[in-house]
Amino acid sequence: MEWTGARYADKPTVEARTRIDAPPRRVWELVSDIHLMPTLSAELQSVHWLDKVTTPAVGARFVGRSRHESLGEWETTSYVVEYEQDHVFAWAVADPQLPSALWRFTLESARAGTELTQWMQMGPGRSGLSFAIDRMPDKEQKIVFVRLREFERSMAGTVDAIRKLAEDAEGAGA
Repeated sequence: MEWTGARYADKPTVEARTRIDAPPRRVWELVSDIHLMPTLSAELQSVHWLDKVTTPAVGARFVGRSRHESLGEWETTSYVVEYEQDHVFAWAVADPQLPSALWRFTLESARAGTELTQWMQMGPGRSGLSFAIDRMPDKEQKIVFVRLREFERSMAGTVDAIRKLAEDAEGAGA
């Protein structure tokens, strides 16, 4: 990731992508399983559906609990804002109209496999990062950049782990 000088209000984004030697239906099973995600993340600790929901659908809600060395521990409610089976799973954190973050997995068929992209956008709603920026407004661009790099590294690890899981399962005849 290169320095952009982005501020939080710019709604900066980051993404990670990988090519997976497995069909979209197999990759979809993994990315749409919110309970798998904490096993792939050092920050996300646990996730559970609300309102007796057990699978993603537009409007469904889930709670995530996270921990970060510099930001502490927190819990957020996310709302599924886009859902197209085998193609797109996206959610807004905290408020679907003014989210603190948007997250999205996109799957595309590619040469008998899948192109997987994980994308996220900071803001425009306030988040835990906003409090750090409030305390050090002169360092906002650096704070945003450092957090985007953290997300980029974590997301690269997530899509790689999903690739390995999908390819291992396909290789085993799953």
